[in-house]
Amino acid sequence: MAFTPRTAIVTGSDSGIGKATAVALAEAGMDVGITYLDDAEKEGAEGTAEEVRALGRKAVVVQLDVSVGPPAGDVIDSLAERLGGLDVFVNNAGTGDNVPLLEMTWDQWRHTVSTDLDGAFVCIQRAAKRMVAAGNGGRIIGITSVHEHQPKFGSSAYDAAKHGLGGLLKTVALELGQYGITANAVAPGEIATPMTGQEDQDPTQVQRPGVPLGRPGSAREIAAVVAFLASPAASYVTGASWPVDGGMLQMGPQGASGLPSDDWRSAA
Repeated sequence: MAFTPRTAIVTGSDSGIGKATAVALAEAGMDVGITYLDDAEKEGAEGTAEEVRALGRKAVVVQLDVSVGPPAGDVIDSLAERLGGLDVFVNNAGTGDNVPLLEMTWDQWRHTVSTDLDGAFVCIQRAAKRMVAAGNGGRIIGITSVHEHQPKFGSSAYDAAKHGLGGLLKTVALELGQYGITANAVAPGEIATPMTGQEDQDPTQVQRPGVPLGRPGSAREIAAVVAFLASPAASYVTGASWPVDGGMLQMGPQGASGLPSDDWRSAA
């Protein structure tokens, strides 16, 4: 039978890329599970749910802290039950750090890695088990970063976690292809979201000379790629990482030769 996605979970979907993705999947005809981290983000999650419901789709909202380990998987199971199944899982919840290696504490390291990698493993594994048991195929999509591919000064934990998540998704693709389940990464560049402090700015009005397209991206531009990978049209795409970065990753030698000072040697 052809894969026809009807249900999806998007972690960290109270704002930014997660919110845009939840809405894009609802536009594609899916009921959506929406998660938020804490009370400060609950209102945003309810706002996402309102947009999903306005499109005629079901929305279920739950609190989820992916850093707690196996209990996070229980939340995924419960959410899938309330949705009536799970066809698409988008691992979007994550955090960042901005601390040079020599200054990073163990607790800072663990906070980033437990959220961005340990939590991803727990949730992806639980989602995958449900998809295999259902026997209808599925889509697993992880939001990584351009720093899955290239490091950034002051982001050792983040870089390590995103490199690890990219490797995890490639292994998932190898192991679960036999069940008709695809696994891919979407690797955003600089996106105008709360994580970059730009949510209220129009990215087309922000200049980024070091990016070939000359600007940051919008959350909707990431969501569009996720929606494609979640669709029947992406049935032969697996084990790939899709940079959505305005060409940022192509600027290595040009960026290096064009830097006018040592200012890049800062985590700021």
